[in-house]
Amino acid sequence: MAFGSGLRVLDGHNDLPWHHRELAGYDLDRCDLAEPQPALHTDLPRMRAGGLAAQLWSVWVPCELQGEAAVAATHEQIDFVEAMSRRYPEIELARTAADVTAIWSRGHHAALTGMEGGHCIADSLDHLAAFAGRGVRYMTLTHNENTGWADSATDERVHGGLTPFGREVVTRMNALGVMVDLSHVSAETMHDALDTTSRPVVFSHSGARAVTDHPRNVPDDVLARIPGNGGVVMANVVPKFVNQARADETLGRTDVVPDPVATLADVVAHLEHLREVVGVAHVGIGADYDGVDETPVGLEDVSTYPRLVAALAERGWSEADLAALTHGNALRVLADTEV
Repeated sequence: MAFGSGLRVLDGHNDLPWHHRELAGYDLDRCDLAEPQPALHTDLPRMRAGGLAAQLWSVWVPCELQGEAAVAATHEQIDFVEAMSRRYPEIELARTAADVTAIWSRGHHAALTGMEGGHCIADSLDHLAAFAGRGVRYMTLTHNENTGWADSATDERVHGGLTPFGREVVTRMNALGVMVDLSHVSAETMHDALDTTSRPVVFSHSGARAVTDHPRNVPDDVLARIPGNGGVVMANVVPKFVNQARADETLGRTDVVPDPVATLADVVAHLEHLREVVGVAHVGIGADYDGVDETPVGLEDVSTYPRLVAALAERGWSEADLAALTHGNALRVLADTEV
C-alpha cells in the first residue's frame, strides 16, 4: 500500500528520532524500520497501514541537555531524519506544502522536522537560523521546563509569559518560516505569543483543558483566539492529557483505584470539543507516538489512525471535515508560514 493512497494523515508530532537513539543509537541496521519493531510505536509497515503519509518528526532533546550540548544533539536528531530518507526510498524529505503534495503524488511519505523545546537554540538567534536552514518547520517554545525567555506549562511561572527576548524569538521565527508551536507552554506564554506572531501558530500535540484539566492542555480562552490567528490545534493521544482520572492521578490530586484506562473515546471527546470551539478548519492530529510509554486502548500505534477517523465519522464528521483534520489544515498552515 502506498503512502499517498487512501487515508492521508499529516501528524504533527512523533518522537521516533529520540526513541530510536535510546534503543539503537540511531543505527538503522540494529533497528530496521522496514521491519516490524514492537518496541516502537512507529515502523514502515504500520505507517503504511495507518495512512501516515506525512510526519513532522520531533527532533527533541531533554531539558537536561543545555547550551551547546542541546544544539549538537538537536542537529544529531535532524541527521537521523535525513538518514531515514537515505535508507528508505519511500521516505522523502519535505519543507513546503508543495513538497508534501508532490511526494504524495509519487505514493511516498513526506518527512518534515520540528524542534521540541526552545532550549535547543541556546538563547541564540543564529542557532535558530541554522536550524531553519536545515529545514526545521516548527519550534516548541519550551518543553517541560522554562527557558530563559518563556514559561512552560509544567514549571514555576517566572517570566509571566514571554520576555522581550522571547518576543524577539517569535518574530524571528516568523521571518524564517519556523512555525511557533505552543504545546508545552504556559497559558500566559500562549497569549503573549499570539499577541506577537504575524503568522499562524500550531499546537503540535495538545488537548483541550475544558475536557481534561491538565496544564499541558489548552484553555478555552486561548482556543477562542485560534480562528483569528489562522492556526491549528493538533490533538494528542497521551493518556494523562486526554483522560481526567489519569490526569488527576499524575498530578497527585486523588488516589485512583483501579488504575484508570484511557481509550479512543477520550481522544474523540477532545477532538469534538476542539471542533466546537475553534472550528473544523483549525483542528489536526499530533499524536505524540514514541514520546510516551503508554497509549490509549484502541490507539496503540501509528497503524490505528483509521480507527480514530472511523469513530469521528460515526459522530457525524463529514469526509471534508475528516480530510481537513487529517491533513488539510496542517498543509494550509505549512503554506501560510513559508518564506
